[in-house]
Amino acid sequence: MADRPASDPAELFAQKTDAELLYLAQNAPRYPPAVGAAAVRELQRRGLVPTGQPAPPPHPTAAPPEPERGILAEIGHNLFGVSRAYFITPLLLLLNLAVFAAMVAGGLDAFHPDSATLIRWGSNFSPLTLPGQPWRLLTSCFLHGGVAHLLLNSLALLFLGRLCETLVGPGRLLLAYLLSGVGGSLFSLWWHTRGVNSVGASGAIFGLYGLVLMLALTGAVPMTKTQRYSLIWLILLLVPGELQAGLKATTDNAAHLGGLATGLLVGGALKLLARLPGSRPTA
Repeated sequence: MADRPASDPAELFAQKTDAELLYLAQNAPRYPPAVGAAAVRELQRRGLVPTGQPAPPPHPTAAPPEPERGILAEIGHNLFGVSRAYFITPLLLLLNLAVFAAMVAGGLDAFHPDSATLIRWGSNFSPLTLPGQPWRLLTSCFLHGGVAHLLLNSLALLFLGRLCETLVGPGRLLLAYLLSGVGGSLFSLWWHTRGVNSVGASGAIFGLYGLVLMLALTGAVPMTKTQRYSLIWLILLLVPGELQAGLKATTDNAAHLGGLATGLLVGGALKLLARLPGSRPTA
């Protein structure tokens, strides 16, 4: 004669093995509340779970996966996603944009700015910088001669800033950027003996080129041989092209060269001062 199926829930759970009951108790959130409670009661009846004690803890469930971002959203997150290890580059970019927006709001022609307005805002104007306004050496690095000038420098800053901030950290990136900007302004004053009125972050950006090149050449930061050689060739290809593109009467290549030299010096100083671990290439 066939066994009669159990109709009483208690009788039904009494027929289950210890392993089945433990599984039901541990995974109670997956089932109706009555199922988990009945499994616990049967375990208590068998003496496997003390009476009055909580059931075995449920297995941890995996957190739901984060929604996938699109390509543009992913790029934006990588470039602008601020963290404790990456915030100087976005800050410098926003500062450049904010200064330019304020200048335009104050009446500056966004596409063809006039020299007088740039001088009022703090350009590196030698007749004023040399006699007693040295702060122009730095403020000129946050001014730009039009939208195109600003956009080109912003793109370069995003690429190089992200790279340098990853390699040396936010503080050293900021130091290299500011020193290179001032170094470029000083070299511009020295080179243009007949006077100069210069603006732009290009000197500071060329300093980041120099910093990356020196870090790769000296092994001042940990990177593989492949990464090192790739960075060296990348910089050696980009810098001459940038300088050649700047062979215009309105482009201050002296500031570019001064910034580049300053960046090389900063990178060498980081190695000499042993503030960064030596490279241990693995490939």
